[in-house]
Amino acid sequence: MRVVLGILRTMRPKQWTKNVLFIFPAILFDGQLLNMNALGRVVLAALLMIVMSGTVYIINDLVDVEKDRQHPKKRTRPIASGEVPIRVAVTAAFILPTATLLFALWWDRSLAVVMLIYLIVQVTYSLYLKHVPILDILAVTTGFVLRILAGVVVIDVANFSPWLYACGALLALFLVVGKRRQELLTLGETALKTRPIFEHYNLALLDDMLRLVVNATFIAYLLYTIEVDTVRIADINASLVTVPFVLYALFRYLYLIHVRGEGSAPDEVLLTDRPLQLAIFGWGLTVFILIYLF
Repeated sequence: MRVVLGILRTMRPKQWTKNVLFIFPAILFDGQLLNMNALGRVVLAALLMIVMSGTVYIINDLVDVEKDRQHPKKRTRPIASGEVPIRVAVTAAFILPTATLLFALWWDRSLAVVMLIYLIVQVTYSLYLKHVPILDILAVTTGFVLRILAGVVVIDVANFSPWLYACGALLALFLVVGKRRQELLTLGETALKTRPIFEHYNLALLDDMLRLVVNATFIAYLLYTIEVDTVRIADINASLVTVPFVLYALFRYLYLIHVRGEGSAPDEVLLTDRPLQLAIFGWGLTVFILIYLF
């Protein structure tokens, strides 16, 4: 039981929120959230992506086991600490994705293709791309875009704007760059020992990248609200009322990074920062009202 719980911890339960946040936009914005059949398919797709993404974390921890043992926090991870034996982790890293892909192939072939691409990209990241500057960040971002696509292919989508792919990709890029910045700042002189890619990054570069991405994220979402024809009130696109929530959430995350020194793990920030949670809840509630109650 201890080993099983260790495998579960290695699969990062706190980060499972990513699958909810990035798989559900398709059904939400397409107006099918109250369609029980479509909702069930998306929930199942999210569960399968949770298993697949969790497997990627196992593979990543196997590849980085020696580096993790030198990290002040990562040394307590189940594989690095020895709680989960290497051979057990290797077995789980083979069985879990194989079983998940076979089930997805039987249930929805399009989803199976998306999941296979996701697995290939993320394994390539763990083995090689994490050592290539810029491409390491883009590879992680690709995983988020594929999550959005997973939510699209399992239902018949009629009104999902391509702008939402751009918004999702830029938001993911914003979070990834923010995490890289905080890791570099927090680890200091030990950064290169735990993540060699930091040889190619510094705070000035990551701050410039963060400014570029946050601007692009906000502009992309603003253009989406102008382009989408969800609800019009007095000949004004009502989707624009959701913009302040997005702007506040972006500013709040920047505040947490630059003032509070947080942001090294976006999933932890999301689960602990109440103002950010309220902004996301307010945005989601407003979107729901506009799409489903007007």
